[in-house]
This record gives sequence, C-alpha cells and structure tokens, in this order.
Amino acid sequence: MIRINEHYTKLKASYLFSDIAKRVSAFQEAHPEKDVIKLGIGDVTRALPTACVEAFHKAVDDMATEAGFHGYGPEQGYAFLRDAIAENDFKSRGADISPDEIFVSDGAKCDTGNIQEIFSGDATIAIPDPVYPVYLDTNVMAGRTGANNDGRYEGVVYLDCREENGFIPALPEKPVDLIYLCFPNNPTGTTITKEQLKAWVDYAKENRAIILYDAAYEAFVTDESLPRSIYEVEGAKEVAIEFRSFSKTAGFTGTRCAFTVVPKELKAWDADGNAHSVHALWNRRHCTKFNGVSYPVQKAAAAVYSEEGKAQVKGLVDYYLNNAAIIRKEMAALGYELVGGDNSPYIWINGKCDSWEFFDLLLTKAGVVCTPGAGFGSCGNGFIRISAFNSLENVEKAMARIREALN
Repeated sequence: MIRINEHYTKLKASYLFSDIAKRVSAFQEAHPEKDVIKLGIGDVTRALPTACVEAFHKAVDDMATEAGFHGYGPEQGYAFLRDAIAENDFKSRGADISPDEIFVSDGAKCDTGNIQEIFSGDATIAIPDPVYPVYLDTNVMAGRTGANNDGRYEGVVYLDCREENGFIPALPEKPVDLIYLCFPNNPTGTTITKEQLKAWVDYAKENRAIILYDAAYEAFVTDESLPRSIYEVEGAKEVAIEFRSFSKTAGFTGTRCAFTVVPKELKAWDADGNAHSVHALWNRRHCTKFNGVSYPVQKAAAAVYSEEGKAQVKGLVDYYLNNAAIIRKEMAALGYELVGGDNSPYIWINGKCDSWEFFDLLLTKAGVVCTPGAGFGSCGNGFIRISAFNSLENVEKAMARIREALN
C-alpha cells in the first residue's frame, strides 16, 4: 500500500495566496459589475526593461541558427551572467563574491524552499513571525516540525516581530541551526542596519548555525547606509547563504530567473563532527534536480547589468517606490500606524481589527485587495500588507476608494 508523506497533512489546506484568490473570485462572481484593484500579491505589472527585451529577442534568434543554438547549459548558469552578477551586485559594494559561488535558478521561491533539503531532518529552525509562508511550509513538508497548535508548529523557534521591537526579531535565546531572515522584509517592509545584521552573523558563528538570507527586495533600498547584501557584513561568508531575484527588480515574475549565493567558506557538520562544504552539497543537489535556466532568459537577465538596463531597472524601482509613498501617505492620513514603503515595495499597516475582517472590508467596500497579516503568522494578526506593485493610476484610484470606504 502506497503511503503519503504525512507531514503534508500538518499544513493548512491551501497556500495563503490561493485563499485570497478564492475569496476575490467569489466576490467578483457575486458582483460582476464591480472593478477590483489588486494590491495584494507581490506581482509586478510593468513591462520588462527594453534592454532585457532586446537581449531576449536576440537570444531567441540565436537559437534559430546552427551556430547560435544552445542546448543544455551549465546547471549553475552561464559565465556571462554569473560574472555580471558577481561584479555588479557584490564586488561593487565591497562584498568578495566570486562567480563560481553563484547558482542561477528559476526563482528565489524555489531556492528558499529547496535549500533545506541539504540539511539534516532534525535541524532546529528559527523563523520570524510574520514571515513569507514558503520558509515555514517547506520545513513542515520535510518533517522538521510537530503538530500545529493554535497556529504555531511544535519544534519551531519563532522569532516574534512586533511593533515593540520595530519588527526586527531578537536573537534566539537558545542555539538553533538554521535561521531565516528577509530584508527588506516581506511582509513588513522593514529594513535592517549593518550593526543589527552583524549581531546575527556573530550569533551564527558562535552557534555554528547558518543564516538563510532572502534579499529579493534589495534593489528597493535607497538609503545607502543600509546593507543590500549580508556579505557587506564582515564574516558573513562563513555563515550565510543569500537568495536574490530578478522578479521584483526587472519584472521577471513571468520570465523566471534568480540566483543563490553559497560561499565556499561555508561549512556544515555531520553526526561525527566532520565539516563539509555546503557549496559542494548545494552544487550536487542543483546538478541532480535542475537543468538550468534557458539561454534566452539568462541573456535577458544579463542585460539588467548593461548601462541601459541599470537605468531602466532603476526607473521601474522608482516607479513602484513612488506608488509605495502614495500608499504610506494616504493610510497615515487616515490615522493608521504603519511601517515599510520607503526602502521597500510593501506597506505593513495596523488595521485595528482582525486581519481577515479588514481584508473583507477593503474588498467589499472599496474593491481593493490587500493581504491579511494573519496569513503570515500569528504576530501578523491585526495587520494587513498593501503592495505597491500596480500602476500609478490604479494605486491612486485604490487610495481614493479606501478613503471613501474608511471615512
């Protein structure tokens, strides 16, 4: 008799954003005359940068010729892209990351979910609350947690992020093995200083832990005093893996390209205390389960680092940050306490009521979709997340509707 992986039964019936989509769909079916503006899921709305589109087209044309055709590429990514990433995203900011420490993939979501496979099943994990659901759910699937009691899983060290601590979690009070951090944060939009991040690096060194650092929104950091990579912090290469994405910066949500950095200095240990290269383990997993991102997509991604590409990506980021500023201003004027939106595309708002209740209020009264904070963890209840990823016209229209609904 074939049996299921019973750890899946511990999960909620569906993924947070699937729940939201179902509610929105039901509302639209019941009210087909009403226009709905979606400021919930973090999906971009503007077209790919022209430099990327041109590179994409040229690469597709290459594939139509015998001389330019590319079949299986290197699983880790083509050198032209890895070289550009290392130079522009790391070395330019004083972080000594080499191209062969970079693994190109089809999404940071995939990598943050898959990375836990190379670590022991009994590893103790520390996860912020509220948090991007993928971090927690993939560890539940792997069997690292116990039952879900009152919204929290046994065996997980939860790092509470609340107004009292500025939504920056405190260091764990006991040793842990894997630590998930995300800055600029999803969902709260908060940022972290180098000094605060250094405390986490020091903690990881002291406890032989590894930090899984999600920097998918680093391009939205405009304050130059803030780190855009954990590797800007001394010693981080010994304790951290970093995840990056082209999705939110260059609009690759539907094109799919990202990368993960695994430094060669990074070590983990077996049951006998022998040290092993995490880089080698991830490379083995990557080569076994992944055949690489397509040549045209990688060519399009490499164009992000051209002079034209850099300017066009900055234009996209500035566009969404302007949307975020409008949302911040309007919600604050309505009397709501909030964070995020200045170095992040997300605004985290204290809704002064149950998260799902506020979600339903905005949907039914204003025709605006947000994300209920409770879906990100128990500390998120009472909050909502509003995303700046939409057109300026829709953001302005949504804010006008919310003003009318809440006044």
